[in-house]
Amino acid sequence: MYGFKCAEFPRVFLGFPLIVVSVLITLISQPMARSQDHPMDHEHGGMSMMMDEPMDPAAQAKLLQDKKESEFNHHLAGFFVLLAGLFILFEEPFMNRWPAVRYALPFCFLLSGLFVFMFSDTELWPFGPKNWRVGVFGNLEVLQHKTFAVILLILGVIEASRARGVLKAAWSAWVFPALAFAGSILLLFHVHNAGMHGANAMNTMERIQMQHFSYAAAGVGIAISKGLSDTQLKARRVFRILWPLCMIALGVLLMLYVE
Repeated sequence: MYGFKCAEFPRVFLGFPLIVVSVLITLISQPMARSQDHPMDHEHGGMSMMMDEPMDPAAQAKLLQDKKESEFNHHLAGFFVLLAGLFILFEEPFMNRWPAVRYALPFCFLLSGLFVFMFSDTELWPFGPKNWRVGVFGNLEVLQHKTFAVILLILGVIEASRARGVLKAAWSAWVFPALAFAGSILLLFHVHNAGMHGANAMNTMERIQMQHFSYAAAGVGIAISKGLSDTQLKARRVFRILWPLCMIALGVLLMLYVE
């Protein structure tokens, strides 16, 4: 929609390494700090105890509730991503007839971002007893969930401003690819403690990890194809079709999420 010259590529892509490095430093530093406080054998021993120790019915019921909640959150987020991809894919044929279609993408981002921000961790107030400061900054998994939510909200606001014609600066076209790329890298380091109990804990964790790897791969595809679709390259029309297809693929993968 807002294309610009390929000469701006080097300047824009200088931001990518900074984003990636900052994300990696944040995520890698925390496990290193924990490893200094707790020996590896103690950490692995604790994991084994979590996986092997018997659980009372109340704990099992809580784990089942958390599992259903996590799966529902992934499925609903996938639905919004799938819907956004479909709207973008068929935007041009319906734009003249229904101009409001151009707001479909930011609307889906805003809805999914608000949902993830409020409902991704129901142990936080007002649904649970934990306050937000302790719950978010004391738990890396919760912090990552809220980070994903903020990314979605920023994308929604930026894309809504672009759709309204309020934001026309060349850099605004690269917010989407940059944040999509950063979010995809973050997925590779996503902490997930849902499967750390029971006899099949290792298989569960491996399945969860592989699913998040697939989300990251789809996200990188979205970032690259979306960025190239806003350039003056001859193949930009191909990328304008490819990036919503990648979004549709990501939406389907999220809707098939199983713990």
